Amino acid sequence: MGHKHLHIAVGIIRNAQREIFLTQRQAGSHLAGYWEFPGGKVEVGEKPEEALRRELLEETGITATHCIPLKMLDYNYTERDLTLHFFLVEEWEGEPYGREQQPMRWVAQSELQMADFPDANQPIIKLLLADAHSEQQK
Repeated sequence: MGHKHLHIAVGIIRNAQREIFLTQRQAGSHLAGYWEFPGGKVEVGEKPEEALRRELLEETGITATHCIPLKMLDYNYTERDLTLHFFLVEEWEGEPYGREQQPMRWVAQSELQMADFPDANQPIIKLLLADAHSEQQK
């Protein structure tokens, strides 16, 4: 039997202070305890950006008003294959919070820790840290 292949829309919510909004995966979920960028499955017939807007509203209570495609990555876990569609979200309405009672926090982009995130997120963490480093050099 083949692996399940999921498309996931992921929002990197970044405020004017270059802090990134993170939520923690719930106990009992796949990769429980890791921190992540909010997002979720792209449903059949849905574009990744549409899924992102829907998921951000469901998970964080915000309405994303502008999403910039950042990167698309494929990652294979033992039990599933993922295509991750990462978007940078710097404009939204509302104040993000853990709408599903999940722990949440804001972290300075330059202080993201690789070990806090699932393996599938490692390339995007590297990209964000490199971006933060180049921004500090200015």
